[in-house]
This record gives sequence, C-alpha cells and structure tokens, in this order.
Amino acid sequence: MTKIQKNSARYNITRFDKSVPRPELAPADIGREVAFAGRSNAGKSSALNRITCQKSLARISKTPGRTQQLVFFRIDDERRLVDLPGYGFAKVPDKVKREWSVSLERYLRERQSLQGLILLMDIRHPLTDFDQQMLHWSLLCNMPVHILLTKADKLKRGAAQNVLLKVRRDLADLPLVSVQLFSSLKGTGLEEAQAVLDEWLDFKA
Repeated sequence: MTKIQKNSARYNITRFDKSVPRPELAPADIGREVAFAGRSNAGKSSALNRITCQKSLARISKTPGRTQQLVFFRIDDERRLVDLPGYGFAKVPDKVKREWSVSLERYLRERQSLQGLILLMDIRHPLTDFDQQMLHWSLLCNMPVHILLTKADKLKRGAAQNVLLKVRRDLADLPLVSVQLFSSLKGTGLEEAQAVLDEWLDFKA
C-alpha cells in the first residue's frame, strides 16, 4: 500500500458526529481535533471531502456561507475534524455574524483538544481582512495554522507559485504559520495537507 493509499484509508472512515451552534455544546473536549476555517467561497467543503477521500462528507452548496454551526466529524474515538462557519459572503443578519464571531473566538481560545487550524484561502484572493482576523485569533491562542491556497488549478503553475511565495513572504514573521498550494479538483497538495493532519492528530507513520 502506498503512502497516499494509506492516508486515504485513514481519513476515509471519517463520519459526521454532530453540529452545534455554540462551543459549549460540542463533543467532549478530549483527544485531538483539527479545525477548518475559511471565507465562505474558499472551497472549504470541497477540501474536506478531498482530504477524507469522500464525495459528500461536507455538504457543498452553491450558496456561500451554508455552514452556520460548528460541525464535528469523527475519525475515531480520539480524533476529529471540525468544519467552522464560513465567513465573508454569508447572507445572514449582522447580529448572527457577531454571534458567530464570538463563538469562533471562544472555540479557538478555550478548546483544549484543538491542535491546529487549517485556514483556506482562494489563491486568487489571499489574506483578506477576514483571513487576517482568523490568523490574529489563532496567534493570540498560540495555535499553529496551516494555510491551503485553494483552487490552485485556476492559475497557471508559474502564477500559482508566485502567489505562494508572496504569501509566505508576507507571513514570514509568523513561525506557527505554514502555507501550501491546494486543489480539490486536481488533488494538488493532498499528500502535503494530509501529512500536516497526521502530525497534529498524532497518527504514526
């Protein structure tokens, strides 16, 4: 079995656990988990499905911002993936957005089992104000962040590499932040993303 096949089998068993509006309703704060966050059109659901080698684990909607709760996916008794509410384009009242903001910040600050944050950014629009706020919250919590520059297939290879290098330069002073190219459609960067999850979730090689 190749490394890619081994990782695919490891994450392919991931299943929906529960969806909650507030962190205090989340599953027991034990074991290890990794959260996925991103602007509402950054391709978060597609990335989750590609990483877990499933077609519909995370629901993909043509309407940005469909994920409006903390959605927990169970890998095994000790490990979880968490889909955080999309931010940016969600068509909801400002009051709801403020409530999401408070919940997200509290989740990042208080969740003891959270090992790291996968932050997804559309490669054509990286480091928006919303992305910067997520980075700010995570760094205040001393939380490692791994950025997926999604939809890398939308740019030619040279252009995509230039964006990658620029984002890395812009974040060079942040030691807990790493960046890679990713394409849910083509599978670009899949093995690299799974390797980060392996480390944070303490999967042995």
